[in-house]
Amino acid sequence: NKKRAVGFSKEAMKRKDKASRQEQLHIELWDKYVNRDPKKDKEGRQAYMTALEKLLYEFPDDLDAKAFLGLAMWSNRSRGIPLTSHLSVDALLNDVLDKNPMHPCHHYRIHLWDYQKADKALNSAALCGQSAPGIAHMWHMPGHIYSRLKRYADGAWQQEASARVDHAHMMRDRVLPDQIHNFAHNNEWLIRNLAFLGAADRAIDLAKNMCELPRHPKYNTLTRRGSSYYGRLRLFTVLNEFEMWEELIELADTPYLEPTNSETEQNKRLRYLGRAHFRTGDFENGKQILAEVQTRLETKKKAQDKAIRIAQNAVRKKVGVDLVADPNERRPSPPLPETKTKGGSNKVDQAKLKKDLAKASSDTKRKYSSAIRTLDQSVNEFNGYLAVQEERYDDALALFKKSYGISTGYKAEVTLLAGKTDEAVKLVTDAEKSRVNQTIPQAALIETLWKAKKPEEAKKAFAKLRSQSGHIDITAPIFARLEDIATGACGYPADWRQPYKIPADTGKRPELDSLGPFRWSPYKADDFTLTNDKGDSVKLSDYKGRPVIVIFYLGYSCLHCAEQLHKFGPKYGEFKKAGIEVLAISSDPFEDLKNSVESYKEDTKQTMPFPLLANGDLDIFKKYRCYDDFENMTLHGTFLIDAQGYVCWQDISYDPFMDPDFVLTESKRLLQQRGAQLNVVAK
Repeated sequence: NKKRAVGFSKEAMKRKDKASRQEQLHIELWDKYVNRDPKKDKEGRQAYMTALEKLLYEFPDDLDAKAFLGLAMWSNRSRGIPLTSHLSVDALLNDVLDKNPMHPCHHYRIHLWDYQKADKALNSAALCGQSAPGIAHMWHMPGHIYSRLKRYADGAWQQEASARVDHAHMMRDRVLPDQIHNFAHNNEWLIRNLAFLGAADRAIDLAKNMCELPRHPKYNTLTRRGSSYYGRLRLFTVLNEFEMWEELIELADTPYLEPTNSETEQNKRLRYLGRAHFRTGDFENGKQILAEVQTRLETKKKAQDKAIRIAQNAVRKKVGVDLVADPNERRPSPPLPETKTKGGSNKVDQAKLKKDLAKASSDTKRKYSSAIRTLDQSVNEFNGYLAVQEERYDDALALFKKSYGISTGYKAEVTLLAGKTDEAVKLVTDAEKSRVNQTIPQAALIETLWKAKKPEEAKKAFAKLRSQSGHIDITAPIFARLEDIATGACGYPADWRQPYKIPADTGKRPELDSLGPFRWSPYKADDFTLTNDKGDSVKLSDYKGRPVIVIFYLGYSCLHCAEQLHKFGPKYGEFKKAGIEVLAISSDPFEDLKNSVESYKEDTKQTMPFPLLANGDLDIFKKYRCYDDFENMTLHGTFLIDAQGYVCWQDISYDPFMDPDFVLTESKRLLQQRGAQLNVVAK
């Protein structure tokens, strides 16, 4: 926040004479840095690093100056100041860590080596979270190093630690999950690592939880890369990778994977759902989805052709030549005009026109290409399954090559059916080598080798999988199919997994429960007793057993607040029909509530449909965090409190939330989901 940084720096400069010489140098260099000319950003950053160096000449034991210098040397590489030596920055940061092993510059060291040489940062990965345990990102960052080194169990541990700290933070400070930087990214990466480990049950559970989290038009929708987007994406991919087709089909008719208004999401959903039906042998439903995808493809191609014609006609119109008619009118396209003469006649430059027409065509095609490619790949894949059913295995393989997302294990199975044993084995062997330490390709390798009549190689591959099996969900189909090989050829018990051993270089880890809960859950709403516009006392506890929307507004003189009440007022009947009450709390004292009531009646010609409560001393505003302590000002707030008194959704902002339809729809979703969860707990 540059405005605040400049303000703080200004105040520090006023007081610097009371500080030590060392502190004065810090204050002065920061003041120059935060006030640098944005047009000379590179020069300002260079001056900042030079100032830090000069400070260190005078105070060589200033660890924070060294840490900030190391950070600047690394981060400024993307600002036109090259990083000429990773080792020089590493030496500087290690000088800090030699004197303070728990300094949070572990964070910078991880970034420094992440894409360069990840193993150089293993010591920082072991200590980063512990050096600042209340910051979720500090637990997340070691996950970069472990994932880069294919140590997925250690990466997943770090990401779970990060998620737990985030959950504790959100529930303590009363913020929605997707208001937290990096939260959704951390959890979707955790799901990926869990999938690599074979932990299908936990990966699915977490993906579903991401889908369940409160949605918000600013922070979390299917079109933004937040929990809703990533939860749905990872739920599809995990169910697909573990071949849990029945579960995918079942969830497709629930809020987790239901149809959406997004064309991209719907095309993706049809691909996964069609694949699930064909893979379970339900060709009737598979063919229905194939027909729907083909219709979508034809419609999209026609729309593309029309858009190209319109774009090219715009070019033709600009130079004054005949336009191309709609092909449905069956009029032939006019020939291109003759080339312009050197004399400057009105004839068109044919070469330039051809170039402009080609550009209009390619630019327009690009807007449609992704959807057409997705639909075309789905058609090829589905036709491939039909070819397998008809035992046309070579045709099926040719169609699968034109598609995307089909598992290597299944393609190897069809390749074996085509009589191409060596090719099938190569497919799974290459996949296992490219996806190091991942259990899914290892399982596919075992199964293919066994079917290819290579028992000794299959047993060797199984031994490797067993050494990586500490987190495997043995009930997932791709692992359940290995039971006969495990108990028969290999002589393993039915539960052939071996416990995971924590490596010695991961440091002393705390108990995960000490960092926070595994899942986010709503926080308890503070009760209140306030006076309504009629002079009666109203308590939040009066609404126990009924969900309620509580709106905090800034009094009758706030025009935005009046607009919000005008939007929610006409929707009150719909909220009531859904079993949801509504009330509003004003920052005005009781004497001024009548102004809000009268203004509403005057503007809408209707009576205020829900109660207005007075909170002139702002204590309830402050309890609900509808108050900015730094700026010393009240904030707008809209809350959904469920029948048990927990806040399931909220919006706190300098502006009022103006979309009652969104609040109503999201409230219904969350309350239905909340009721289902409470029923499960009760049982």
